[in-house]
Amino acid sequence: MNWIDKLEKKFGRYAIHNLMYYVIILYAIGFVVQITAPEFYMMYLSLDPTAIVRGQIWRMFTFIIYPPNTSMFFFLISMYLYYSIGKTLEYQWGSFRFNLYFFTGVVLHIVAAFICQYVFGMNLGTAFGTYYLNYSLFFAFAATYPEMQFMLFFLIPIKAKWLGIINGIYFGVTILAGFFANYLPVHILYGLLQVGIIAFPAYSVMALVSLGNFLIFFFGMRNMRRYSPKEAHRRHVYTKSVKQGQKSAVTHKCAICGRTEKDGDHLEFRYCSKCNGNYEYCQEHLFTHTHVK
Repeated sequence: MNWIDKLEKKFGRYAIHNLMYYVIILYAIGFVVQITAPEFYMMYLSLDPTAIVRGQIWRMFTFIIYPPNTSMFFFLISMYLYYSIGKTLEYQWGSFRFNLYFFTGVVLHIVAAFICQYVFGMNLGTAFGTYYLNYSLFFAFAATYPEMQFMLFFLIPIKAKWLGIINGIYFGVTILAGFFANYLPVHILYGLLQVGIIAFPAYSVMALVSLGNFLIFFFGMRNMRRYSPKEAHRRHVYTKSVKQGQKSAVTHKCAICGRTEKDGDHLEFRYCSKCNGNYEYCQEHLFTHTHVK
C-alpha cells in the first residue's frame, strides 16, 4: 500500500464527487466576470501574494474561477474538453485521488506564486490564472490514456501521447531556458520570446512548481491499471449501483410505519400469523394493526 492508498483509506469519505462539475461552474462564473468586469478579478480575486499577506486570504480560493479562455467559442470548447478529461480521470482513479491531484495542483500554484513574488520580486500569480492547473489535468490524461485520439483543429487526428510530448517539450524548454538564460545568446532568447517563452528564472519556477502535482502523482500512481474511458465509466456505474443496492437492501420493514432495522438497533420486528400473507410489523404495531384478510 503506497502513501496515496493510506490517505484514501483515512480521508476518502471527504472526497467531492464529480469535482469537475463544480470546477466548470466556477469557470463559468469567472468567464462572466472577465467579460463584464475584468478589473474586478484582478483587484479582488486574483492570486496576488502581496494582497494575501495583507489579509485578503480569499484570493487563495477565488483565483480558481479564472477561465481557460475568454473567447466564447474557445471557452465552450475548453469547458467540454476539461470536463471530459476530469470526469474520465475521476472514473479511472476514484474521487479521492482525483480530488487530491487537483487540490495539490492548487496548493502548488499558490506556493509557486509566493516564490516568484518574494524570491524573484515578480507577481506572476495574477498573470497565469489557472493556466498551469489546467495543463496538469491534460498531462495526467495523456499519461493515463496515451492512445486516446483528439481532432486537432477539428481536422487532424492526433493521439494524446503526442500532444503530451509536444507540450512537455515546450514546458521543458520554458523551465530550462529560465535557469540558463545568462548563458544563452541574444538571438536564441529572442527566438524563444517569439514562441511565448520568457527566459527568466521566475517563469521557470512558476512552471516547475505548478506542474509538480503531475510529477508527484505520476510516480505515485504509476502502477495503476489503465482502462478505456468506456470501461472506466462502466466500472463507475457498476460500483455506484452496488453501493445503492447495499444501502437500499433491508431485512425487516414494518408494514404500517415503514421503519426498518436501520432506523434503530432497539427496533424488533415480527410476522403476524393472523394476516393473510407475509406481513411484518415493529413491536409498536404488532398488536395494534388491522389484520390483512
